[in-house]
Amino acid sequence: MHRFPTFRSTVALTVFMAMSAFGEPPDTDPYLQTLAETQNFSLGRPIEAMPTADGKSVIFLRSDSPRDRTTGLYRFDVASGQTEQLATPEKLLGNQSGNLSPEEKMRRERTRTKVTGITGFELSEDGDQIAFTLPGALFVYRLGTKSLAKLKTGAGDAIDPTFSPDGRKIAYVRDYNLFVYDLEKDAERPITTGATESHSCGLAEFVAQEEMDRRKGFWWLEDSRTILYQVNDSSRVEVWYVGDPAAPQNPPYPSRYPRPGKENVDVRLAVGNAGGAENASDAMRWIEWDRNKYPYLVHVSPTKFGPLTITVETRDQHELALLEVDLETGATRPLLKEDDPNWVNIDQSVPAWLPSHEFVWTSERNGAWQLELRHPDGSLDKVVVPPEKSLQHFSGVTGSYLFFLAGKNPSESDLWRADPNNTELTRLASGFHDVSLSENGASVLADTARAPDSLAKTFVRRTDGSVLGELPSVAEEPPYFPRIEFTDDSTKFVSSIVRPRNFDGSKKYPVIVDVYAGPGFNRVEKIAEPYLIDQWLADQGYVVVSFDGRGTPGRGRDWERAIYQRFGEIPLADQVSALTDLAAKHAEMDLKRVGVTGWSFGGYMSALAVLRRPDIFKAAVAGAPVSDWLDYDTQYTERYLGLPGDAVYAASSLIGDAPKLSRPLLLIHGTADDNVYFRHTLKLMDALEKAGRSFQFLPIAGSTHMVLDPGLRMQIEKRTVEFFRASL
Repeated sequence: MHRFPTFRSTVALTVFMAMSAFGEPPDTDPYLQTLAETQNFSLGRPIEAMPTADGKSVIFLRSDSPRDRTTGLYRFDVASGQTEQLATPEKLLGNQSGNLSPEEKMRRERTRTKVTGITGFELSEDGDQIAFTLPGALFVYRLGTKSLAKLKTGAGDAIDPTFSPDGRKIAYVRDYNLFVYDLEKDAERPITTGATESHSCGLAEFVAQEEMDRRKGFWWLEDSRTILYQVNDSSRVEVWYVGDPAAPQNPPYPSRYPRPGKENVDVRLAVGNAGGAENASDAMRWIEWDRNKYPYLVHVSPTKFGPLTITVETRDQHELALLEVDLETGATRPLLKEDDPNWVNIDQSVPAWLPSHEFVWTSERNGAWQLELRHPDGSLDKVVVPPEKSLQHFSGVTGSYLFFLAGKNPSESDLWRADPNNTELTRLASGFHDVSLSENGASVLADTARAPDSLAKTFVRRTDGSVLGELPSVAEEPPYFPRIEFTDDSTKFVSSIVRPRNFDGSKKYPVIVDVYAGPGFNRVEKIAEPYLIDQWLADQGYVVVSFDGRGTPGRGRDWERAIYQRFGEIPLADQVSALTDLAAKHAEMDLKRVGVTGWSFGGYMSALAVLRRPDIFKAAVAGAPVSDWLDYDTQYTERYLGLPGDAVYAASSLIGDAPKLSRPLLLIHGTADDNVYFRHTLKLMDALEKAGRSFQFLPIAGSTHMVLDPGLRMQIEKRTVEFFRASL
């Protein structure tokens, strides 16, 4: 789960027009319009930056203007500091934009892709070739010759194109089958045939993409002839259909959606021959492990410096195992295991094998994340980054150094370098960072830095942290930056406060809690982007606050695991405690007028707040809320609530509390949401209606879990303010 952002019945359901492209938005607010059309001033900024293996170039995506969602491919020359445009959709397709396949649409939804055009790329191992797709087409750009070729693939979208290690082939998925394109022969051949929607090859299943952060479903081995690929049997998984009520002429599309306690996709791992076997199915063999005990395939790690390994996990997610694979027999043996009585967190950055044939691993076994160096047999060599350093993310290996992110509290993310030979730790940059490294040892890093008074900037750094250049941006800058006050209480909660720009310290202001409060995500971060809309909201006459309570990452194992089987209790209790503590220090906060708003888990929390604590929360705007955890996906829900069968799910559901509603509630949901299905809001509405409770409802016709249309985004914010004005 990730944070994003009618009619009258017999129970006095307030009439709201469904938001769609049917009409023009009225009463345009210039700043709000700019915020929506620039996607929080992000359009025109470099994204997906990646250094080439030789360290001479950084490849990135960017739009040509600050209000254009269509991105093209660019190269930054490290030596000269010059940037050149390599490819754009307009030059390649003209006015023929093309249509995406359902599989590609779903993949982009899982990756939260907010742009169009060239939305991703793949570098060859030597850094000379760049593969990318546009609807129905696969292209390769060669830096050395500055040439661009459209490959002669079959009809349809090539999903996840990936170069072989020698750069002579590209593998990809199309129509549920795995293909390899031989660049020297300029020809395509199938690795699998006959796959279908229910029996697919080479695609990561829904929960792997959405909840494990694993996007790939196939992997090249170092010989460039052998390819591993995932084989999925989803025939026993429930099929849910997503339709668009605003376009009834279009058929609904099916989605395999595994719910708690029900069937998951049956995943196997096959070994295929990409080197020219006459019959691909004859060349296939299986990787074997105890799939009954470990049904989740978490990670696959082919490497030149160590054995092939796979990471697998139990259904209850209490145990995770790293297995070494014998390619000759397909047998596996354990290298190490992690276990936890609540759940084991997944880290897709490890294992990372080093030229010394040791590997990097991360673990929470000592109470917080630590970065370890392990021998080839899995035994511990040394702890490189101890738990007290507050490790947040292992970024990767470049040369002889390990790079990672850590902060003194979860709202900060400093860039660090570690030398595994002597465990020397060096902070390279303070603030909030996100770093990309070439997998093949480039001498430079691409570092996207953010701050409360500066939007995202991407710097090219040496491995010692010194800056070589900055990727150029054409984005608009905001007319003003949000005025944020952060509190860093190491013993309780971190919080943020945004006040009106014309703040009067002698006045009392109604309070809006901008909430997420769910696992895996921190709402309070020392960056400007999430507070741009909070400042606009504050300028309407509110004090806007956010808190990160127990269950959020970055404060140690016990802090995060406190929410286990207690979704309906701990997060809400911490929001109330943090709110009252903050108000005791800030007299301008009027606790008699408190509203709450959030999306996804934040939408769930908003509805929960007015249902269970109406004494504190006087109104709520709940966007895309999970109303019943029995209707969310297996991997996320069972991780935190366990398997269904006792009172835990009922205690975390909104449905049973519907008769308690006594405060104004506005529900907002996209009708085509395939993450938190529209069913959730309909189910809650039904319970509220049957209980005779009044509420307001704003359906967003045809929208998924992400609302990208600028007009719709503006209207959601304006309706939110109108609702709070009337309710507080």
